[in-house]
Amino acid sequence: MGELKIVLPEDIEKKFRRLAMARYGYQKGAMSRAAQEAIQSWAVVEEEIDVGEDPIDAITGLMKDVKKSSVELQHEAWKFIAKKYKKRK
Repeated sequence: MGELKIVLPEDIEKKFRRLAMARYGYQKGAMSRAAQEAIQSWAVVEEEIDVGEDPIDAITGLMKDVKKSSVELQHEAWKFIAKKYKKRK
């Protein structure tokens, strides 16, 4: 079996410990069982995402139907950000 040592922010660690103990009880191995379950759920996500795929190939062609130039899109993005920023003030 493999062994991992991880560092978590304190709030996440407390929540994880509380949930692990609630689900598996206050017995030896409860944390390991909870961690195995959490990591296994990531394995399911990995199957849905082709991890080996080149990121450039993954996004190629996504914007082929957009009729605006990259400069026009940048201007729109900055206007959107500016409008959102003004609303916060």
